[in-house]
Amino acid sequence: MAYTPMTARSRDEQHRSATPLELFFDLCFVVAIAQAGARLVHALAEGHPATGVVGYFFVFFGVWWAWMNFTWFASAYDCDDVPYRIATLVQISGVLVYAAGVSEAFDQNDWTVAVIGYIIMRVALTAQWLRAAAGESGPARRAALTYAAGLVICQIGWVGLLFAPADAQRWLFLVLVAAELLVPVIAERDHRTPWHAHHIVERYGLFTIIVLGETIAASTVAVKSALDEHEALDLLLPIAAGGLLIVFAAWWIYFAVPMHQHLNSNREAIPWGYGHLLVFASGAAIGAGIEVAVEHAAGKAHISQVAANASVMVPAAGFLFMVWLLHSRHFKRGLAQQLVLPVAGLVTLACTWTGAYAVLYAGLVAVVTVTVGVILAERTRVPAR
Repeated sequence: MAYTPMTARSRDEQHRSATPLELFFDLCFVVAIAQAGARLVHALAEGHPATGVVGYFFVFFGVWWAWMNFTWFASAYDCDDVPYRIATLVQISGVLVYAAGVSEAFDQNDWTVAVIGYIIMRVALTAQWLRAAAGESGPARRAALTYAAGLVICQIGWVGLLFAPADAQRWLFLVLVAAELLVPVIAERDHRTPWHAHHIVERYGLFTIIVLGETIAASTVAVKSALDEHEALDLLLPIAAGGLLIVFAAWWIYFAVPMHQHLNSNREAIPWGYGHLLVFASGAAIGAGIEVAVEHAAGKAHISQVAANASVMVPAAGFLFMVWLLHSRHFKRGLAQQLVLPVAGLVTLACTWTGAYAVLYAGLVAVVTVTVGVILAERTRVPAR
């Protein structure tokens, strides 16, 4: 429709699923994720893990938070008319501008282009919240107006960050991150926006697929490039095989439980939603780690074998632990099931010290993890009557 009043959608709407516009919105984040991963690979391969991880976290937070802002708003107020679509396309434009500024933000701590991208996104999203407020009353209207005000205040802070002393910017960045995270908590303290649990879980699942898909794409390109210049098949093929097994297992483990059954209120949803920063970041970092392992095998990375292995093992273990913390533990029965993913994470970390075939060993650990999880789940499954 050309225009329809923006009103709250029902939390109990049947057959609610992601729209083509939401899928298009997600796809545009691939560019920013790829940029962040590429900068992380360069930092790790050059032997600067601390700088690389910090820069990666800061950049990835911007990617994740932009996606979060849109996703939860859309779950509650998507009306799919012409103004809504145009506002969303403007946000996509802002995402692409942000992606263009990732390398400068990462390498030079210059956030000018990234902040401009956020301004573009925030103008559109603020207009969306004001439009939602116009169609609401009482606590719902106050919540929408609080969101709009919070976006404007935080964005003023990001602009101000550009003019802060260079040595203070990273600390001020953390202050602004805390402010951003507080906006939903404050806005929804008296009223829960009508997000749809099944829709939100589907949206997070789709973004997880995008992250893992980017990991496979980056790893494939890295292996191909190495094979074009070298003939070290005995080292490259185990990395490729192990990396593929890790990603396959990550997908299997993430989608093993019906998470929408757990999201009954903001008390569960906000920690779950925020915790996915580490799920998404670690999932994308697995691909960066595989690239580093490939560069090391090809003799291009100026780091030790242990450091190259850790580039894969740390994010892989982090992914397993965070999925257990946010997802699996709510549905596991008994100590054996609860220990599968934490133990798998520890064993994966231990693979760091297993030499040139560490990635392959970690891949085999991932396969065993999935196998054990399936067997234990079948043993405790209640037979259908």
